[in-house]
Amino acid sequence: MELAYYSDYAVRLVNTEEPARGKDALTSVEAVRDLFGEMSQMARRVTDADVTRFRTVRARLRAVFTSADEDDQGRAVDLLNSLLLEFPVSPQISGHDMLDDEGRPRWHMHLAEHPSNATAGYAAIAAMGLAFHLTEFGADRLGLCQAAPCRNAYLDTSTNRSRRYCSDRCATRANVAAYRARKRLETERSASTGRTAESSHATTTPADR
Repeated sequence: MELAYYSDYAVRLVNTEEPARGKDALTSVEAVRDLFGEMSQMARRVTDADVTRFRTVRARLRAVFTSADEDDQGRAVDLLNSLLLEFPVSPQISGHDMLDDEGRPRWHMHLAEHPSNATAGYAAIAAMGLAFHLTEFGADRLGLCQAAPCRNAYLDTSTNRSRRYCSDRCATRANVAAYRARKRLETERSASTGRTAESSHATTTPADR
């Protein structure tokens, strides 16, 4: 499992909440367990107390994305460093669970966490994955969806750093809204021009004609 894979854990947690819409999907033990995906062993350790703890970590991770989105890279790094200090991990080489066609291990880096609870384990891998992504690709690769009121977090992996939306759906919605706004402005300008012409014509005297 490559370290870059872990960055998705941060995105996954942040996007359980839609502040602008007043929605929060992180309301139960089952919702927390779903975040772990294939890490079923750690998911089994989730308790009711983790629901509140996960929300706290989520707010801190969103603050990292918000700072990066506002181009305050120093603050984004400071916030992420505080998470790394609080939730440390130990890099280890793994591979016995992933064999190639000849039965040999596919060696890769793995993050071995030593959590006191499920929240600490999840926060450790999410923070480390996000830190790897930031240092490898840049803080400007961490963004928040520009299609209001969405504001979901995303990791920009485009070749030209052009991503602005969390999904194709939001991109389409934003493009449609922009198109309608342009058409409305054109209509208003046309109507204004017409009124100006009519007014000018109405004030023209017979001598002027």
